[in-house]
Parts: sequence; structure tokens; C-alpha cells
Amino acid sequence: MDNKTALSINTEVLKKMAKIAATEIDGVAGISNKNIDLKGALKSKNPFAGVKVESINGALEIGIYIIVKKDANVKEVAQKVQENVKDKIQAMTSTAVTKVNVTIADIEFEKEPEETEE
Repeated sequence: MDNKTALSINTEVLKKMAKIAATEIDGVAGISNKNIDLKGALKSKNPFAGVKVESINGALEIGIYIIVKKDANVKEVAQKVQENVKDKIQAMTSTAVTKVNVTIADIEFEKEPEETEE
């Protein structure tokens, strides 16, 4: 007798997994919460989590919008984010990840420490 158990993982959980995997990479300052198009204009006023997850024919496609640190090698950081997100989600869910699209949404510049007068 073959007993199979179906596993369902909420999309929000997958998004959290992707965020964690992306922020583990050196050079990633965070995940963008702005939905920006190529011309730099905000696409909508709806809150945006910085991660999109689509299930297509049982496999996952993930889009992630990252903020990189100013001195980071953007291409190298994006490749490492792709690999880590794919590897972590496949390992945690046993679901194939066919595509990880990384968008550089912003660059973080360190803020100058403010001087306080005594």
C-alpha cells in the first residue's frame, strides 16, 4: 500500500526563505520593498515584499529585488544570490526551482555618522 502525503507550502513562507537566502550573501544590504520599473518610476502604491514566487507546472520561479552595498561587485553578488536562493529553497522544499531572477533595485551608501554637540 502506497501512502503519499501532500506537502503545501504557503507562498509567504517561500518568500521568507528567499529573503533569508539572499541576505546571507556578502554585498547584499537588504531586500527592496519598492516595485520599480526600468525607468525608475514606482509601478504601484501597493506594498511590495521584494520577492515574487510563481509555481509553474510544479516548479518554482522566483524574482527577488535586492539592495547592494556600494562597494560590491554587482554581477558577482547577483550570481551568488541566484545560486543560494535556488539551492536553499530546493533543499528545504524538495521542489525544483527553474528560475531565479535577481533585480538590483538600489545601492546602499553608508551614512556619515552624525556629530552630536555636547
